[in-house]
Amino acid sequence: MSDAETRHGRARQGGLVKKLKVIQLVYSNFMLTLPPKLLINTGQRVLHLIAFQVRNLLRALCSVGKPVPAQFAITTVILAGGLGTRIGGAKGLQLLHGRTLIGWVLDAVSRQSGEVLINVNAEHDAYACFGRRIIADQTPDWAGPLAGLQSAMHYACHDWVASVPCDTPFLPDDLMARLSAALRTNVTEAAVAVVEGRRQPTVALYHQSVLPRLDAYLASGARRVRDWQDTLHLSEVEFDNALAFTNINSLDDLTQANRIAPEDFARMAGATGAPITTKRK
Repeated sequence: MSDAETRHGRARQGGLVKKLKVIQLVYSNFMLTLPPKLLINTGQRVLHLIAFQVRNLLRALCSVGKPVPAQFAITTVILAGGLGTRIGGAKGLQLLHGRTLIGWVLDAVSRQSGEVLINVNAEHDAYACFGRRIIADQTPDWAGPLAGLQSAMHYACHDWVASVPCDTPFLPDDLMARLSAALRTNVTEAAVAVVEGRRQPTVALYHQSVLPRLDAYLASGARRVRDWQDTLHLSEVEFDNALAFTNINSLDDLTQANRIAPEDFARMAGATGAPITTKRK
């Protein structure tokens, strides 16, 4: 087969997947929103089952041989859905040199993402001023960071979804590039940042195909991010600029961060140029 024929075949396959996605969005998702008690006859129940299988088939097709995300072909969710008890309120709205923490994070990830969502479960109006879509947890009772990721995957317009916490204002400029490069190297479905040998579980990039497993994990009552990540084909990506992953969890942390000169922020977040070191789990 010639190169031209190969390209044509791939284009036709891509077109087929796109058409199937349209069919799914118009019909399958609608069927899946219907409670089973409304499916009053066998025919409707069969169609409901087919819709469920079509959705899973599409996700499987998209994950097999899926190219790593191109620049900006990523949806990033900023996780700000916690209670903020240690810092006295909504963490993302705390001020660092006169700007909210989430404002600093938003600047960092907007340059690296095609879409940015903000996950919050309170103070919705306060966060709406940032001009990004606000999404709440779909799993009730403050289920933690994975609930924010789950909600983002249901709303994201891209096949790759990254998560970052709202309390890391110095995130590196090459965060998404390095996570994406690890996916290319290891052919995995997720990549997570590692600093000084310690995984940063809420700073990670995932393919949408992991969503059914995330749904099941949360439905089981489990909540730990690291434990769920250990069930995935995962790349761990080493970063050598530890300061870029500084978390501001308390008022004392915030006081210390406010003592850092704003002109030093860019240095802390700068790309290091260090070799990308990854480990496949």
